[in-house]
Amino acid sequence: MPENSPDRAGGRPRSHDLTPPIRIPAGLVVLVGPPASGKTSFVRALVEGRQVDVGAVVSSDEIRTELFGASAEPADSGTADAADARIFEERDRRLAARLAAGLSVIAESTNVTPRARERLIALARRFGAPVTVLRFAPDVADLLQQYTERGRTDLTEVDVRAYAAVMSRDAGADRLRDEGAAAVHDVPGRRRSVTPGEAAARFTFAPCRPPGR
Repeated sequence: MPENSPDRAGGRPRSHDLTPPIRIPAGLVVLVGPPASGKTSFVRALVEGRQVDVGAVVSSDEIRTELFGASAEPADSGTADAADARIFEERDRRLAARLAAGLSVIAESTNVTPRARERLIALARRFGAPVTVLRFAPDVADLLQQYTERGRTDLTEVDVRAYAAVMSRDAGADRLRDEGAAAVHDVPGRRRSVTPGEAAARFTFAPCRPPGR
């Protein structure tokens, strides 16, 4: 879901930040964070910085738009459930194709609940791929400000607060490791005056491109 700082999406690390980038091994990268927490801006910066190719990012929101259109609204809960099932089946198919080829792939959705992560971790285990979790956990005030700036109409402030509460309760670093994550890293954002491009530059991903590209 859409995300982080209102500043430029691109960028390089500040000159005073000499910390070596964190290397993310080939495997499944699971983004975990509420709506408006910075996930989409982060992966956009990764692609724009040529750190990953566009095919390395599998977004459930983008798949929803591809299958049903940007303004499609389910008529009832049954229709919505069927749509969600189709979206996540297609997501899993794309994730599996990358993992089968030995390539990194980034699962971009909220993933704040253990049930959502369980499905992803099981998929990674099918291919013997390590799972790296990148957490997006801004302060609630920053989260709501980012939500307001994006002008989203598909979610309410109550929804965003609810996602944040689930994140706080069910997506701590220790729990994520207990669930099967090989590594958990927090992605900095507005609270630390870090732009999406600067946050993206703190990580390296390999391999993310098919041979010959």
